[in-house]
Amino acid sequence: MNRGIGGAVNLGITVIRSRHSVRKYKSEPIDEKIVRDALDCARLAPTARNEQPWLFGTITERDTLKKIADMAENGRFIADAPICFAVFGKRNEKYYLEDCSAATTQLILGLQAYGVGSCWVAGDKKDYAEAVRELLQVPEEYTLVSLIPAGYPEELKIARKKVLKEITFSERYSPED
Repeated sequence: MNRGIGGAVNLGITVIRSRHSVRKYKSEPIDEKIVRDALDCARLAPTARNEQPWLFGTITERDTLKKIADMAENGRFIADAPICFAVFGKRNEKYYLEDCSAATTQLILGLQAYGVGSCWVAGDKKDYAEAVRELLQVPEEYTLVSLIPAGYPEELKIARKKVLKEITFSERYSPED
């Protein structure tokens, strides 16, 4: 159990630690309140100079999900998700990629808080980014940053993560640390 200041359970840490990529979903739709809350989490992400250069889309139509899945070489499973979120950033904003990546993370964690699994599918600089933008009729000033298919997990495969000691250092890096 994660305890914070005064021994209180730290639910934020629990949500973050429980998040894993999910690529197989039950067909059950995601409640609209969960979708709104996840989008609200994305909206509240940190952003350089408070630019908020993002635009968020939700896709639930089977035909559109299939078209996106056919475009995204590493996102074929999008076709079977109950919903896919699309995060776009204003391409002329200096920090759109950082800002929209923060928003993507918060959207994913917002879903996870409700037990909804997801998987971050890259969009930025991918060959299909423009085609997805056109399919969804998003204005040209935006570029695709990420796709987030989501649903209740049908299957959960947990990848091994490196231990903290393997990826951290204090003050200055030393191979002996």
